[in-house]
Amino acid sequence: MSKRYLSRSEFASRIGVKTSTLSRYDLPKPDVIIGPDTRPIFGWLPETVDEWQANRPGRGNWKTSR
Repeated sequence: MSKRYLSRSEFASRIGVKTSTLSRYDLPKPDVIIGPDTRPIFGWLPETVDEWQANRPGRGNWKTSR
């Protein structure tokens, strides 16, 4: 069975921002890189994006210490 990776636009949609906003974030290391070094395409597994979103500082991490 093949794995499904998220593109940059799918990553942005999953966390609720515009694709251009991703350049402001320190994104997780991609799970896959496709293509030549000069124009690579990055892909992330949905669980990678979800874990990053849950643990990133700021809006994505509102854990209380109660």
